[in-house]
Amino acid sequence: MGDERQSLLSQSNKSRAYERCASHAQDELHSFRTWLKWLCVDQSNPCTAALSWLVFLVFAILVPALSHFVLACGDCDSLHSRPYDTVAQLSLSAVAALSFISLSTFVRRYGLRRFLFFDKLRDESETVRKGYTQQFSRSLKILFIFVLPCFAAQSAYKIWWYTSGGTRIPFLGNVIVSNTVACVLELCSWFYRTMVFFLVCVLFRLICYLQILRMQDFALVFQVNSDVQSVLREHLRIRRHLKIISHRYRVFILWALIFITASQFASLLMTLRPNADVDIYHSGELAVCSVSLLAGLLIILRSAARITHKAQAVTSFAAKWHVCATIDSFDTTETETPVARMANEQILTLSSNGSTDLDDVGDEEDELDNTKLIPSYAYNTISFQKRQALVAYLENNRAGITVFGFMLDRGSLHTIFGIEFSLVLWLLGKTIGIS
Repeated sequence: MGDERQSLLSQSNKSRAYERCASHAQDELHSFRTWLKWLCVDQSNPCTAALSWLVFLVFAILVPALSHFVLACGDCDSLHSRPYDTVAQLSLSAVAALSFISLSTFVRRYGLRRFLFFDKLRDESETVRKGYTQQFSRSLKILFIFVLPCFAAQSAYKIWWYTSGGTRIPFLGNVIVSNTVACVLELCSWFYRTMVFFLVCVLFRLICYLQILRMQDFALVFQVNSDVQSVLREHLRIRRHLKIISHRYRVFILWALIFITASQFASLLMTLRPNADVDIYHSGELAVCSVSLLAGLLIILRSAARITHKAQAVTSFAAKWHVCATIDSFDTTETETPVARMANEQILTLSSNGSTDLDDVGDEEDELDNTKLIPSYAYNTISFQKRQALVAYLENNRAGITVFGFMLDRGSLHTIFGIEFSLVLWLLGKTIGIS
């Protein structure tokens, strides 16, 4: 009795840190919220909200506009002309505006803690909590892994452009000081816009990773002697969370796909003009912009397709669970000879433990995607009709990330790629005659 009470108290203490639904200044997100304040995207109170909107207007709209219309070199040599500056500035500003508005809406409507599903961790296992908190700690590292290489390339280009005579407008009285200030402002603007865009993409990846951990933990339900009702209840909870994620991110995913597609086609159309200058001096900035936008889009699509694949793998796992139970029920009948029964038990043991052929798979298998049989104690009290009903339910209620009803799985990615490739071929046929 005392051990049970201590266990309950320990579980209560572990869950106490995740019980608040609203964000708090000193909760587990304190360091992350501090980082958001330094980035000027925190909107936890009216003062920081006003500051974040001011910074957004300055670095996402005002500085790019001044750079394009005021600081552009109209009479400089051919190496310093910027024929693709319009596409690059509009693309980054449009995606940054979409990301900033989406992030502001998420934080204002749900709170940072609720938006990142930290309030739901009190209902999860210790494995899911530990895995999610570790991934949350790695999120900023992943963010800078994507941003810093592109920022280094953009910095090298801008420093070369200004130091080699890209503009000579002494708006501060001195050309060197003016160029330095203009270069710093442009780099800050580029860093801010790409950072906000990648931040929303990485947060989406983080939320999807939580659901993957939950589904891998859900696969353990089939490994124990659970009833169908508990399995169904857990699957309904996962489906509900996936619907919440889809509803929150569907507008951002759709418009990000539209903006980035339009940006890439505009870039392709401009670079395919008869007299277009396509080299590192003229199109280098456009190339860095395109790589940044496509990298963020790939983060979103890969995370959505991965979590959809894991959600659909539950169906095949349940079907395997049902097959193993059915085989075991027939193997234990009296009509079977002891020799055949012993042979089948050896086969099941060998298959469940794995063979030498499975060693080549490596770490690609997890609790959902594996080729091991399920032990008999996991289903020996569940009838055939209940197992069949559960498998039929999972087959007809596929879960995953959706965008206005369209499932983002690998088939959808193939469809998107096919449409994009067809449009590219059509554009090439209209411009340079490729058919």
